[in-house]
Amino acid sequence: MGGRPVLRFAPSPNGRLHLGHAYSALINADLAGRLGGLCRLRIEDIDPVRSKPAFTAAIVADLAWLGLRYPEPVRVQSRHMAEYRSARDGLAARGLLYPCFCSRGAIRAAAAEAPGRDPDGAPLYPGTCRGLDPAEAAERCARGEPHTWRLDMGRARTRDPFGYWAFDGDGAGERWVEAEPALWGDAVVSRRDVPTSYHLSVVHDDAVEGVTHVVRGKDLEAATSLHVLLQRLLGLPSPRYHHHRLVQDEEGRKLAKSRESPGLATLRDLGVTPEAIRARLGL
Repeated sequence: MGGRPVLRFAPSPNGRLHLGHAYSALINADLAGRLGGLCRLRIEDIDPVRSKPAFTAAIVADLAWLGLRYPEPVRVQSRHMAEYRSARDGLAARGLLYPCFCSRGAIRAAAAEAPGRDPDGAPLYPGTCRGLDPAEAAERCARGEPHTWRLDMGRARTRDPFGYWAFDGDGAGERWVEAEPALWGDAVVSRRDVPTSYHLSVVHDDAVEGVTHVVRGKDLEAATSLHVLLQRLLGLPSPRYHHHRLVQDEEGRKLAKSRESPGLATLRDLGVTPEAIRARLGL
């Protein structure tokens, strides 16, 4: 992969950054320095309910306190919905997506009869709306009936194997990983409330920003198979990938905003220094 290496740190502004975020931000910046490249900041705020401007400001402040600086302008996903809608519509026009009108309760009930879980542990969608008559589906969409857009995995994945290059944390030691997107079933690529999903927007943005190396947590490793499939379908390049360890609490659980893991701002208020943060994370 020629040209200057580009990495990115891409937090969601739905809470305060904690040590797990600090670890990911720091190793991205460190690797960019070792490779002679740059690291971008991206604000992944496609969730209109949980994303808050105050959290975005706090993210910027926490990263500056850690000593991290990023090129301007910073990409903010909520400002690029038209781009995601265009990508989605292109896939739909090729017959690779279909609208799904099922509620979460209906999906759980249907999935109970045909058990199966995706890599995140959620019930696999049983394909209830896949066979809807196109005219009926179009009419329901035109009426404004709430729906997501799902990838028709049977049509989207090819028989020939494909995958991506994974690299060690120091930027070397590459190995080929065969993708297994079928494990996700007919994944959602466009939500009810916005014309995209994490999966669609992240592959689009990585291409737009020229990202060559993606460094993120192991909790997203399985999603990479789905991402490289979307890259193939959209004609986008695939970066190299590295999935780092997850920072855990004293009980061995992954740090998470949902569990109110101590934020960097809290540690800063207690007198913890950025140097101490690095030492605590083994960096």
